[in-house]
Amino acid sequence: MGLATVGREEATSSGDIEAAVSKLRDLFGERCAVSRAVREQHGHTTSLLGNQMPDAVVFAQSTEEVSQVVRICAAHGTPIVPFGTGTSLEGHINAPAGGVCIDMSGMNEVLKVHAEDLDCVVQPGITRGKLNEYLRDTGLFFPIDPGADASIGGMVATRASGTNAVRYGTMKDNVLALEVVMPDGTIVRTGSRAKKSSAGYDLTRLLVGSEGTLGIITEITLRLQGIPEAISGGICPFPSVEAACNAVIMTIQSGIPVARIELLDTLQVKACNLHSKLTLAEVPTLFLEFHGTKAGVAEQSELFGEIAAEFEGGPFEWTDKAEERTKLWHARHEAYWACLELRPGCKSVTTDVCVPISRLAECVEATREDIEATGLIAPIVGHVGDGNFHVSILVAPESEAEVEAAHAFIGRLNLRAIEMEGTCTGEHGVGQGKMKYLEREHGDALDVMRAVKKGIDPLNIMNPGKIITM
Repeated sequence: MGLATVGREEATSSGDIEAAVSKLRDLFGERCAVSRAVREQHGHTTSLLGNQMPDAVVFAQSTEEVSQVVRICAAHGTPIVPFGTGTSLEGHINAPAGGVCIDMSGMNEVLKVHAEDLDCVVQPGITRGKLNEYLRDTGLFFPIDPGADASIGGMVATRASGTNAVRYGTMKDNVLALEVVMPDGTIVRTGSRAKKSSAGYDLTRLLVGSEGTLGIITEITLRLQGIPEAISGGICPFPSVEAACNAVIMTIQSGIPVARIELLDTLQVKACNLHSKLTLAEVPTLFLEFHGTKAGVAEQSELFGEIAAEFEGGPFEWTDKAEERTKLWHARHEAYWACLELRPGCKSVTTDVCVPISRLAECVEATREDIEATGLIAPIVGHVGDGNFHVSILVAPESEAEVEAAHAFIGRLNLRAIEMEGTCTGEHGVGQGKMKYLEREHGDALDVMRAVKKGIDPLNIMNPGKIITM
């Protein structure tokens, strides 16, 4: 499949989409959009997959409205695709069978903050950036940082991770409870604000990472963290990607409580220099951050510097000045856009894998050698503190040979990670793009997943064509 718009797949049911859209237009008026421009915007994808538009987009404003949309779609066998901010990378928001997209961006409120319990309740459309702005005066923050200013609902749906995951975990570790509209329109709550529970099946964890295939998340209860007393951060150059990865492995195995530890290979450093006006040495480099007390972060920084020196890295230059750290991490978050400046006019196709930390250096080095042998331009960047890294492949959209080479490389990368007892995706999710690798990774467990999907969504109307085939 190339980069052009692709056609619609056969619907997964014999439903009447036209009748459902007609009822939704009567009910929601202008908030049920059918223009081509709006539908294309809600079917876009940043992967090698083409755009597959829904038949209509409903802009929901409450849980009750989401329930109404789902009930109408269920009655007419019409597929439903939830939409947050559209930053997903594996075709999650495509509508291969058409149907109705429910845009959740208007449900963007912080409903409650329980500062004494370190939790809050939010609607799914709020972005992580807006949430942390709201929380700033409370002395609390939400730590999961995938880079893009994604919606919290989308982050739950894809089981997002990010730069802080090595210390604070991923979305599965930071969601306490959910409110969800199920495939028949029923509204259910999973979990509570208690920090632990042994009561029944863990439906919250089932829905975290389900990518809209089991229900639509309309309210989220999140764990929060106290803003650290002190934060230090810095950069450390290395003679090779392998040396940098080995320093990461030693850092984690030594129990140093690093908050962020990011790898940028030589090409990614060059891109960041160009885009963010940095003057870093263009060699493999680690970006690091430590959270804690003033004495604690200083000690952690010094210990890491000693580890880096063992692998011929350094000097490790660190600072506790907020403006300097902000500039550094802004450049890291702009890595996607920075890559595009390496080859103007091309498309950046981003993929990710995750391996056990002990296999990280081996996997990254093999991937770098694969890139060189294939002749691709593909910077490597990653949240390597937990074995997760990304490759951004710069592809000329009109070149069938380059698109084919990118597909083949992504396939080899995913299989390499799985063979190293890792996973085909550490945080991007499956969507459409990673489905072909799940049988190799999960084997017969895929049949269990299908049974769960069929039991909860027998009509297969919830984001069909994602994660598993039915």
